[in-house]
Amino acid sequence: MAAVVAALVVARPFRRGPACLGRLLRREAGGATCGPWGRGGPGARRGAGGSEVLTKSLQRGVALSTGCFLVYEAHKLISGFAEVHASFKVEEVIEQADYLYGSGETEKLYRLLVQHKNSDDAELLWRLARASRDLAQLSSTSAQEKRQLAYEALEYAKKALEKNESNFAAHKWYAICLSDVGDFEGIKTKIGNAIVIKEHFQRAIELNPKDATTIHLIGIWCYSFAEMPWYQRKIAATLFATPPTSTFQEALHYFHMAEEADPNFYSKNLLFLGKTYLKLNNKKMALLWLSKAKEYPAHTEEDKQKTVSARRGRPSRYQAEIVECSEKSS
Repeated sequence: MAAVVAALVVARPFRRGPACLGRLLRREAGGATCGPWGRGGPGARRGAGGSEVLTKSLQRGVALSTGCFLVYEAHKLISGFAEVHASFKVEEVIEQADYLYGSGETEKLYRLLVQHKNSDDAELLWRLARASRDLAQLSSTSAQEKRQLAYEALEYAKKALEKNESNFAAHKWYAICLSDVGDFEGIKTKIGNAIVIKEHFQRAIELNPKDATTIHLIGIWCYSFAEMPWYQRKIAATLFATPPTSTFQEALHYFHMAEEADPNFYSKNLLFLGKTYLKLNNKKMALLWLSKAKEYPAHTEEDKQKTVSARRGRPSRYQAEIVECSEKSS
């Protein structure tokens, strides 16, 4: 603290505060000696004595004010150091989180980020939402835990959005988590949330037009509503004046847009390109994209699980879907 105070004395010379007090000191001292009788009157000696007392009192006031000022400035400087340190800490946690995410260490990633659930940093919060959701997706997670994690993920994403509305990832993960929660609340809620979900996906793309995953997710949104069964359409028409709708052409547009943003970024985008072309009765293009999906190398944990299933002689749902679609397109 002494070093900080000394630095402040050198770095921040006094301006108005002590100067004003100095002028006040000189003015009051002069006025006391003059008194009601003037400088030569009978009260001059007494006035001079009073002036000395006043001078000493004001000098003590100056010293006290100086001390308070230095303590205040030292506090500001230390607070600034603390903020910088906190900023470095956030960046360090984010760096660790991104490494764990890239390594597929879902449980470790969640344990790291959940320690910062009360953070005001949107970058930390949307990563925590993603980690909570990924943990819920694990086969080892119980049904009760999946539900709890889904709602927690939504709260973290919502908080991230409140902290920074201009963060594209906050919009993206809020939409994803809102969709997940709809799975627990029934068809009415899910359809009711659909418009909000699409709006947040579109806002995320506005903020980051190169994020292929978000573009892919809008494609999935369009595909889902284009493929919606007749009875669900009837429910939607009953519940909502203008229920959400889409077409396979719109879905295809977004899947291609995602590939343009980041070619071969995701095996499921290749699969849905094939499925959408199949829905549009273009078997040649469907077979082309389904073949790419089938030959896609394992990059993510999801891809690795598909590969393991194939090696064990048990095709995954994803692989079975490719085979089924390929057969329809041939």
